[in-house]
Amino acid sequence: MSWIVHNLWLVAALPFAAGGVISVMKQRQRTLAAGLAVGSMALSFVLALMAFVQVLTSHGEATRQFSNFAWFQFGAEWVRLGWLLDPLTAVMLVMVTFVGLLIFIYSIGYMAEDENFKRFFCFLALFAGAMLGVLIANNLLLLFMCWEIVGLTSYLLIGFWYEKPSAAAAAKKAFIVTRIGDLGLFLGMAWLYAQTGTLLFYDAGRGCLEANALTTLAMHTTVFGLTLSSAIGILIFCGSAGKSGQVPLHVWLPDAMEGPTPVSALIHAATMVAAGVFLLARVYPLLSAGVTHGMTTTVALQVVTWVGAITALFGALVAVAQWDIKRILAYSTMSQLGYMMIGLGTGGVSVGMFHLITHAFFKALLFLGAGSVIHGCHGEQDIRFMGGLRKAMPVTFAAYSCGMLALCGVPLFSGFWSKDEILHSAFVWNLSRGPFYIGAIGALLTAFYMTRQMIYVYAGTTRLAAESTHGEHGHSGAHESPKVMTVPLLILAVPAVVLGFFGTPVWPWFQSFLEGDTANVSFGALGGAFPLMIVSSLIVFVGLGLGWLLYGRKLIVDVGALDRIESAQPGLFHLLSGAFYINELYAATVVRFTLVAASVSAWLDRWIFGGVVRAISTIFVLFAKVDSFADTHVVNRGFDAGCGSVSYGGSFLSKLQAGKVQRYLKFVGVALFVAVALLFWGGKA
Repeated sequence: MSWIVHNLWLVAALPFAAGGVISVMKQRQRTLAAGLAVGSMALSFVLALMAFVQVLTSHGEATRQFSNFAWFQFGAEWVRLGWLLDPLTAVMLVMVTFVGLLIFIYSIGYMAEDENFKRFFCFLALFAGAMLGVLIANNLLLLFMCWEIVGLTSYLLIGFWYEKPSAAAAAKKAFIVTRIGDLGLFLGMAWLYAQTGTLLFYDAGRGCLEANALTTLAMHTTVFGLTLSSAIGILIFCGSAGKSGQVPLHVWLPDAMEGPTPVSALIHAATMVAAGVFLLARVYPLLSAGVTHGMTTTVALQVVTWVGAITALFGALVAVAQWDIKRILAYSTMSQLGYMMIGLGTGGVSVGMFHLITHAFFKALLFLGAGSVIHGCHGEQDIRFMGGLRKAMPVTFAAYSCGMLALCGVPLFSGFWSKDEILHSAFVWNLSRGPFYIGAIGALLTAFYMTRQMIYVYAGTTRLAAESTHGEHGHSGAHESPKVMTVPLLILAVPAVVLGFFGTPVWPWFQSFLEGDTANVSFGALGGAFPLMIVSSLIVFVGLGLGWLLYGRKLIVDVGALDRIESAQPGLFHLLSGAFYINELYAATVVRFTLVAASVSAWLDRWIFGGVVRAISTIFVLFAKVDSFADTHVVNRGFDAGCGSVSYGGSFLSKLQAGKVQRYLKFVGVALFVAVALLFWGGKA
């Protein structure tokens, strides 16, 4: 076993250590704090590259190596943890550390004026360490512990500007909603341990993802005829749905935009939301357990596919009618995560993960580009108050355009290849064509809403001088961001363009790498995929064309003008801008029920349970008073009287023992006289 496998824990430990050191530093040590955070991520990136090379140069079974150790013992059982290096881990480590490093560097410029600069980098480092811990874990318990730290640090980062009520509320919302999903994950984890006796993924044939355990889980059924593997897999998917913002646990994700933009990029691109998809990819053998030649899928994979399809369409529809530049991207992220779920459910790990990797780069580019726009527009986030930024911010515009084209799936950009593979897998899915049609509509909408955003933000003339939605006057001009922010954008633009070529039908290197095979160039494979590529390309261009027809032919000048869709279909636009009023629905049902239940519980606690307690206490107080009266006026008085009698008797008897002989003789004489009298009286009687 190589050195990097034994020491893979260092990849996560370095950011953790940096976060710990930064936490005890003084507030004014800003440069040192940023240096420690960036340095730790740079070292983790180097270690991730070493791990990647290790897997890349291995063959067969050697592509999966693990190191397990005993943690603690309870009874006769040992809890064992460990870390795992396989192609899935290796590619995720490189992506997370590289994108994370660029976001860390970008944050130096974006947060330069923030008074809590040091605290921000402390939270960033802890967040990165937790995410890397999720990736290397060879044990579902260890993964769950790191998973929860990710949830905690995301709460701290989303609510970083806690003085804003909206940020504090968004942080609490994200924390609570994701915990709801995590409850399902915890139950699935407990059930899996009860059935297999271990939470180690791989352990020389004894792991819960290895053949023996999977065969047992697939052979036994539970409620509704579900196999144990599918039932446990669906519970684990609940945790993934919460982290990855899948319907109906998606409501936290758009509100998470209240955090600083680097946080949005980190959470919505490479790390937190990707963790849910990664978890499903990690436990994919469990989700697919029992698949035979006669059955091409399982109930768990069907659930994943349909939830992903609904989410993909939902997010794309809502993004059409948003005004906040980051909120558009947030709903876009939600939609793209749905595509990843479709890919996992219909095509397997390589299909879903390919889109996850490409999406991480171009969505990080888009979020950081949005942050650059916000920085250049003096804090403005409403796209109605932008415009004309193509000339004012040329570097940001060029980089952002690459990300936009990749997200839309324009041919030759990275998103085209990964999204096309998902659509192809959905098209050949033998259960239904529904996910394919939903995905195709979502692809058209993606091109449409991104065209709308680009025209509002970059085309025409600036509208910054108009009054903002917050009642404040905007600034007269935008400016390009500093190089510490624009250089990461340019770096991310490169993989946004070229990364897709590592997974084309002609050369499916990425897919082969994840499966541990050797990729071969095959131009014949292009023939089978070419018709669907043409269809998907036409869908994208139709979306781009519709966006240009509605918004590009007549540019927006007046910030108060209605959106073109709003003017044509106000009811539909308001429905989409309100995100189908899911938040309001939850507020009227789940939240209200919770509040009513809390009120009833408080009433029961105060008047029923509390009343019983008060009644019992009153009875016992009454008993105590009766006891006190009896003790004071009966027992004590009787005892005092008895004590007085004894004292008087003692006093009297003491007088009989005064030590005077003549008195004793008198008593003897009197006693003798009495005795004689009694004898005489008795004899006479």
